[in-house]
Amino acid sequence: MGIMIGYWGYRELGRFIERHRRELIKMFQVSRAEMPSYSTIRRVMIQLDYEEVTRVFNEWASQYTHYQKGQWIALDGKSLKNTVSNCHNSQQNFITMVSAFSHQRGEVLGLKVMENKKESEINMVRKLIELLDLSEVIFTMDALHCQKKHFQLLSKAVMTI
Repeated sequence: MGIMIGYWGYRELGRFIERHRRELIKMFQVSRAEMPSYSTIRRVMIQLDYEEVTRVFNEWASQYTHYQKGQWIALDGKSLKNTVSNCHNSQQNFITMVSAFSHQRGEVLGLKVMENKKESEINMVRKLIELLDLSEVIFTMDALHCQKKHFQLLSKAVMTI
């Protein structure tokens, strides 16, 4: 709820809980002692199984989101900053979440998650297009995706960069 109204980061979410403590206690019927601090939120986020969260989200989204022919779909990857390891050397690793977003509907249609040392965003975009069975739509993507192999996969779609 905090993220949906503009509270970003662990400390901000902790402030959201503090500011709305009474309403949250009433809504969720919990005691004051059970409300999480920002450090608890941080520990939970660090230990999340992103692949499982992605699987559950995609299962849910497949029931409630839809696209139509000719619709604009943005495909993009974003690194999750709380997943960075070895940030000061060439062995840096992090998790990236690639999403398909419908411009017209304002909905995320699906997600794929990857670890940058094991997979590339290019492959994840391909897998996401296949997973969602996206065809006859207009894609917007970063210049990273201007490669010949993409055109074969996207032969049913109109593509703009």
